[in-house]
Amino acid sequence: MIKQKHDIGAVKQTIADYFKTQVDVTVNLGRNKVLRYCGELSGVYPSLFTVQPNDKNFLGKTSYSYAEVLCGSVKIKPAKSG
Repeated sequence: MIKQKHDIGAVKQTIADYFKTQVDVTVNLGRNKVLRYCGELSGVYPSLFTVQPNDKNFLGKTSYSYAEVLCGSVKIKPAKSG
């Protein structure tokens, strides 16, 4: 059995700390497909959070559940300024 390093509450708190800031998002789409983009964390809700991509032509999914972050299919971190 794999031990979890975080619980869902810790993930929610971390995401809430990034609210209204620029973040780097990495999404594992399966079959060796990875999507990376930068955007602003625009909404934090009880069961999901939303990211507004900086690219206006972006047509991908912009809402993610905290469980996706917990299991590792979505990774989010503060954007490097510069």
